[in-house]
Amino acid sequence: MGTHRIVHIALDEETILWRNADVEQERRVAIYDLIEENTFKPVRSAKRGVKGPYRLKLAVQDGRLAMDIADQEENQLETLLIGLARFRRPIREYFAICDSYYQAIRKATPAEIETIDMARRGIHNDAAELLVERLDGKVETDFATARRLFTLICVLHIKG
Repeated sequence: MGTHRIVHIALDEETILWRNADVEQERRVAIYDLIEENTFKPVRSAKRGVKGPYRLKLAVQDGRLAMDIADQEENQLETLLIGLARFRRPIREYFAICDSYYQAIRKATPAEIETIDMARRGIHNDAAELLVERLDGKVETDFATARRLFTLICVLHIKG
């Protein structure tokens, strides 16, 4: 595994106002999968010779995603701020389809569940592509990492 990767990720607990068991499970899985396999290279830090691995903290501040990036010894390297306006619709759509998916799991047929899951994956994939685009020039990452980061961005937006 390369050194340009995330080895620890935290979410700003003050940002997260509420989460149910389904959301908590999504958060745990996203963090586990992200730590197991990811590509994350902050461009400015890399230009200064920092090779990672990195510790990442995500928060929402004034309508922007704050990505606090530190080295393994917890020395702050940089903070990236990404506007979230373009993510409002994908987040709203993802919440709606996830709600339908969780309800379907409890009472729908396997074919209905599969249809909803395909729609859910499509929204998730589109949002991950948007995140890769928004990180361009700031962080070099792969699609799978962006997908998991989008899941965590959604967790930060749950209002209860």
